[in-house]
Amino acid sequence: MDTAKTGRRIKAFRKLKGYTQINLAKALHVSISELRAVERGVKETPDILLDQISSLLSVSREELIGQTEIKDVK
Repeated sequence: MDTAKTGRRIKAFRKLKGYTQINLAKALHVSISELRAVERGVKETPDILLDQISSLLSVSREELIGQTEIKDVK
């Protein structure tokens, strides 16, 4: 898994869904510094955290890690 790509996608979905880093970190019960490290791609995202993020942001795990194409909805 490309941690930098996954981090960028998590950040993009977080912003798209209206979460701040603080709000998302609290909802995930992780520290803000851990979430920042994940979003910057300096820390690999544990599987359980990926599942929690995908659930909270209502996106699939595959979308978070970039295994599927995201289609424009118009």
